[in-house]
Amino acid sequence: MGIDNCPKCNALFNKTTFRLVCDTCFREEEAQFEKVYQFIRKRVNRTATMAQVVEATEVDEDLIIRYVKSGKLRLAQFPNLGIPCEQCGQPINEGRLCKKCTENFSKELQTFEKEEERRLEMTENSTKSTYYTKNIKKQQE
Repeated sequence: MGIDNCPKCNALFNKTTFRLVCDTCFREEEAQFEKVYQFIRKRVNRTATMAQVVEATEVDEDLIIRYVKSGKLRLAQFPNLGIPCEQCGQPINEGRLCKKCTENFSKELQTFEKEEERRLEMTENSTKSTYYTKNIKKQQE
């Protein structure tokens, strides 16, 4: 929070947790949101893909994705308006990662946990082992 420069127009504004741009740019974004919403609200456009919405409304795809992530647009109502997976870029309808990337991360995490358990077990075993040697000189005397 505090005074900051707008990332779009470089004007000074009072930055809050809700607004990341100045009032002028915020109003412009709201107008673009209305343009997108009016387009996809029509029955014939409810199954439009992201590319079709961008082409028809001329609104930047990143801005539409931000509307979806912020909850202004709900993907349950517009099934083909997917956002890209943050790992591979495949279109998804919920979350941040697609099913394939989620499975890959899960496998990598399991492998890491097994390796960590094995490493801990090895360090425990190395401190438990005690070796004894016979003193040959004492036996000869």
